Amino acid sequence: MAALIVLLFLFLFLFLRSIYTFLWLPHRLHLQFQAQRIGGPPRRLPAGNTSEIRHLLAAAQSSPIPSFHHDIVPRVAPHYHTWSAAYGRTFVYWFGSRPRLAVGEPALARTVLFDTSGDFEKTGFNPVSKQLFGDGLVGLKGPKWVQHRRIVAPAFHMERIKCWVPTIAACTLKMVEKWVKNGENRTEFEIDVHKDFHNFTADVISQVAFGSSYDDGKLIFQWQEEQMLLVSVAIRSLYIPFLRFLPTEKNRRRWSLSRKIHKSLENLIQVKGRECENSQNLLGLMLSANKNEGEEKIGIEEIIDECKTFYFAGKETTANLLTWVILLLALHQDWQSKTREEVIHVCGSHDLLNAEDLSKLKLVNMVLKETLRLYPPAVALNRLTSRSIKLGKLDVPARTHIYIPTIAIHRDVDVWGADANEFNPLRFSEENVHHLGSFFPFGQGPTICVGQNLALTESKVTLAMILQRFKFTVSPSYVHAPMLLLTLQPQYGAQVLFQSI
Repeated sequence: MAALIVLLFLFLFLFLRSIYTFLWLPHRLHLQFQAQRIGGPPRRLPAGNTSEIRHLLAAAQSSPIPSFHHDIVPRVAPHYHTWSAAYGRTFVYWFGSRPRLAVGEPALARTVLFDTSGDFEKTGFNPVSKQLFGDGLVGLKGPKWVQHRRIVAPAFHMERIKCWVPTIAACTLKMVEKWVKNGENRTEFEIDVHKDFHNFTADVISQVAFGSSYDDGKLIFQWQEEQMLLVSVAIRSLYIPFLRFLPTEKNRRRWSLSRKIHKSLENLIQVKGRECENSQNLLGLMLSANKNEGEEKIGIEEIIDECKTFYFAGKETTANLLTWVILLLALHQDWQSKTREEVIHVCGSHDLLNAEDLSKLKLVNMVLKETLRLYPPAVALNRLTSRSIKLGKLDVPARTHIYIPTIAIHRDVDVWGADANEFNPLRFSEENVHHLGSFFPFGQGPTICVGQNLALTESKVTLAMILQRFKFTVSPSYVHAPMLLLTLQPQYGAQVLFQSI
């Protein structure tokens, strides 16, 4: 009898808690937003608006953009495009029982991103995402993030990165020599640059951060790409904790990939650890921290998780940036000619770049920034309110997810002008600095991406060396279909026609 009473009380508790979580709390929060005239799509039980988001994405990605233009928000962030048109740039939608406040006004976005009070936390990852990133810097927050950031950051100081320029140039030379060989006896040849840039950036991040090579980590990169596809599907759905423990086909594959990646990184650290122990590259700094005592000590499992993060992010971000910049210059021949003239004037026609040349490539720098404005690696940034706060004139409840649509703010006509969807690198000339607070392809504020200097330096070296050696145009086989997995990339590859100079 006593056991039955306990079960009844437990059932009643769970029932009342469900009523509170899925009905009363969302209703109360909805009324709070409604009182401030913040609209949004109706919340649907039990998953909120997650099903609508998936349907909008599927519909957007079902057909390419008919012509090569840069108004891509409807395709890569269709929920924001659709709902902002109906409810304004700031609106609320729902993931399950929790609200997501879309903040598309640049001033409010800057307030969130530059916050140092702790009112706006990083959202972290759900456990499915951790199978790809582990507990690395991208997903950490609080004191643990501070500790890891302090250990990792010195590896990406600009002076350190300048020492890696010869390695980056050598990796680039290996890639372009392969292109030249492929184009022998042909006046024009086609390359899917998206594929080649992923192999190239994998080689670079392996060498400069881990003292390894692409061949050493080839399987890791391949497994991570497959894991990325599985994770991108999972994070668009409402997270239900117990489902990740069920032995479904996708879960079993995620578990298998996670084990393989972990074991391979563990073996790589054992093999390369002695070589890197006294090095100032990323692996060397982490191994040194592993020997420390007290708060600065990090364990081998933490090192493996950071390797997961940087193996993925170090390859993905730069490969996609290089892909989009080559496509843009292939489309905009006038800017291709201008940047080539600058590169040859500064660096010569076939010489390898050195670190001193980088600061002189003003036009190349402008082109890269304009590419990042139109095609940022991440189309949105996310934060979580740690308490009830005031954001501009808005009263935002605690534990509200803040969604900042980078891709839309980068196209705000009030900031960038009526031609915001056009490619115009002159926006980033030295005279035009008023808009920089609305430009954050690598984030902004205290949590800005630690690897941005490496990504920009690597892209600058690679682009310059390609411009020295080739002219290029968009191939007729290219289909313009930007899509969001975890990063912004071309859905069907990036086919470009090259001519050797």
